[in-house]
Amino acid sequence: MTEELLRLSKRMSELGLSSRREADEWIARGWVRVDGKVVSELGSKVYPSQRITVERQAAAEQSKRVTVLINKPVGYVSGQAEDGYTPAIALIKAENRWADDPAPEQFHPTQLRSLVAAGRLDIDSVGLLVLTQDGRVAKQLIGHDTDIDKEYLVRVEYTKGGKLPEADLKRLNHGLWLDGKALLPAKVRWQNDDQLSFTLREGKKRQIRRMCEAVGLKVLGLKRVRIGRVKLGDLPTGQWRYLGPDERF
Repeated sequence: MTEELLRLSKRMSELGLSSRREADEWIARGWVRVDGKVVSELGSKVYPSQRITVERQAAAEQSKRVTVLINKPVGYVSGQAEDGYTPAIALIKAENRWADDPAPEQFHPTQLRSLVAAGRLDIDSVGLLVLTQDGRVAKQLIGHDTDIDKEYLVRVEYTKGGKLPEADLKRLNHGLWLDGKALLPAKVRWQNDDQLSFTLREGKKRQIRRMCEAVGLKVLGLKRVRIGRVKLGDLPTGQWRYLGPDERF
């Protein structure tokens, strides 16, 4: 069987060593070796069987990258500023850091450089939003093959009188289509009389609101409380903390 050549940066991303952008940066700095030899030309290709190693400086650089958890309030957009709305990154400043954050990191404005939202949360939704400088974290949370689930608490009102039929609750769990495609199975259950818990493995635009509409539910409030193994916990609205060294999604 003949092996196929791959771009070195793509292969490094596949191996979980770095994001593609980081890989290109490290290659240019001479921090990447293939079978023990430094490869510093961008666009270089390798065979999957070749051994890729990175210099210690790259690992040190990567360990300085921060990941921040924020409890996003209503009225902030997750990513880039749009239509006069403020992006959530504007909340990340020393005075908004949660007083109970156990992480040893000191806040420094350089941490805001290339800090990007790993996943979105609508302007009218609240709760856990992750911003990271680490390409590995971003890939884990928003890569097309991610298997990390997210949990939301959703306050709803049934618009058709009475209570949501059991059959429609089953459809929320599995059987709904959006944009011509079947949704992946979800876990949807009642938390209390007017609140559902949704656990999803995908995040199409306004997915939960549209799923609810499809069965006659109106969403009154939506809060993301967990991403993988990381919980929102007691983090107050509008405040942030660092992802701890021992926390994994």
